[in-house]
Amino acid sequence: MLSFFGRESVSKVTAPMGKALVKTGLTPDAVTVIGTVASVAGAVTLFPSGHLFWGTIFIWFFVMFDMLDGAMARARGGGTRYGAVLDATCDRVADGAIFAGLAWWAVYHENSKWLLVATLICLVTSQVISYAKARAEASGLTADGGWIERPDRLIIVLVGSGLTGMGLPWAIHIAMWVLAAGSIVTVFQRVLAVRNSPGARELLPIAPAASTVEGASKTDGEPETDGEAEQ
Repeated sequence: MLSFFGRESVSKVTAPMGKALVKTGLTPDAVTVIGTVASVAGAVTLFPSGHLFWGTIFIWFFVMFDMLDGAMARARGGGTRYGAVLDATCDRVADGAIFAGLAWWAVYHENSKWLLVATLICLVTSQVISYAKARAEASGLTADGGWIERPDRLIIVLVGSGLTGMGLPWAIHIAMWVLAAGSIVTVFQRVLAVRNSPGARELLPIAPAASTVEGASKTDGEPETDGEAEQ
């Protein structure tokens, strides 16, 4: 949704909803947790039991609900570092649950090893794509862009599962393999983006060995007495 319509278009819808939720006393962190818990519950119960259509509707609703935490943070004047970490962590949990639920369905309802392979590729790459960006930013580098970002990933997988639940069994197979291929490409795109970031290939200073540091703290190499250590 964000990839297709842009953040500004989406914010026009979410901004007033975020302001309204702030007035109820809810916090952005609470909305993040509620959206994640509900998405995980739907993914691990409805998908494995074969209710792909209703599972898609349920998860989509709470994915959209989870998007309101950012709008609420802006309505309050800004978010927190903890809120950003919580949001990113919960996104990884929700994504993992969605693909895990579909993997279970692929094995026990479809009995399709190839669909299971595609789903597991999507599960792993979804985590790697997000981790690569987070780790790069923590190192002062950039890993933006790529074919598949989280909004694209959710759109593809939920459209595939929803259409399959409506009676088009081939839809989920196409969606998962398209997503798997695009996600693999995105992993390489992000690693390449990190490699090309300014300073990415500069040598890091080697930290002194622990024994060297400890030895340097002693004067003239003389061992400390018990009394000196206690003081």
